[in-house]
Amino acid sequence: MRLVSISGAAAIVMACIFHHPAEAQDEVSNTAGAIESLYPNLSSGILMYAKAAPLPDNILLKADGLEIAQKDIDQFVARQPRRLQAEMAKFGFFALEQEATGRILLKLAGEELRKNNRDVTGMTDDQIRQAFFDNLTRDITVNDGDVEKFYKENETLFCGAPLAQVRKQIENQVLQDKKQRFLDAYTRNLGQTMEIIVADAWVKAQAQTARDNPLDQARANGKPTLAVFSAKSCCGPDKMAPLIGAVRKTFGDILNIVSIDPRREQILSARYGVRSIPTQIFYDKTGKEYYRNSGLISEKDTIEKIGGMNIAPNGPTAAAR
Repeated sequence: MRLVSISGAAAIVMACIFHHPAEAQDEVSNTAGAIESLYPNLSSGILMYAKAAPLPDNILLKADGLEIAQKDIDQFVARQPRRLQAEMAKFGFFALEQEATGRILLKLAGEELRKNNRDVTGMTDDQIRQAFFDNLTRDITVNDGDVEKFYKENETLFCGAPLAQVRKQIENQVLQDKKQRFLDAYTRNLGQTMEIIVADAWVKAQAQTARDNPLDQARANGKPTLAVFSAKSCCGPDKMAPLIGAVRKTFGDILNIVSIDPRREQILSARYGVRSIPTQIFYDKTGKEYYRNSGLISEKDTIEKIGGMNIAPNGPTAAAR
């Protein structure tokens, strides 16, 4: 049920900036002039607190002595697997955030490792970052309760395999999820402590391009939204399909339902912090994240969560009545 990971140098950085949008919005709600305030949900991490301002031609970002130009982003996209390049190019701001995060963390990681007398001679950039991340997350662990809870909530995804057979797989997944959540917060907070400037005209254009997808469009149309990230599996057809049909029948056109296959739209899924499938994200009528669930969810629980956003089956929202 894990997503196909993005290979190469970007993989470590992507793991670090995956996030939960609702948490991020709360952090920057009072930060006037920040990217998140100007263009909600565009940033995935370190650039949420960046300021949009004029920069010299072809310079997209300045931060702590670092400059990133358009040619750097073009080269970053060209280094990605060919199957991802077109989608990555469409989300230019996401590519910039990837490149900026990687460079900033590399500098920080090198300084920290050297301060702790760690010899980085001969280490690649990815190895330096990974050693730094490993040190940051060394105290994060997984217990039996975590594993059993995950298995119980997602048992059907393991095609009938007993817990003992998939325990190690679950342990690894839950541990990585915990570490990534820690790194999410770390990276966002790092962005808050630095002065980062992004070219204002460029980011405005990128914000428009980034919204050219069904989920962003649904979140902007004034109705609550259920986003389902799911796909077929080795066990058979997409297990979310029956639930989508039932919810659509119950709520009709008063609720947006957007179905996304993360294996086909990896960058869009990364923007929305989706690390495993299936994942369901509920948004209220303002487009703000209300609730998210990783793993299968019942029709009953889905309808209850939708009801929590003051929306009645086959009727107007409570606020409109």
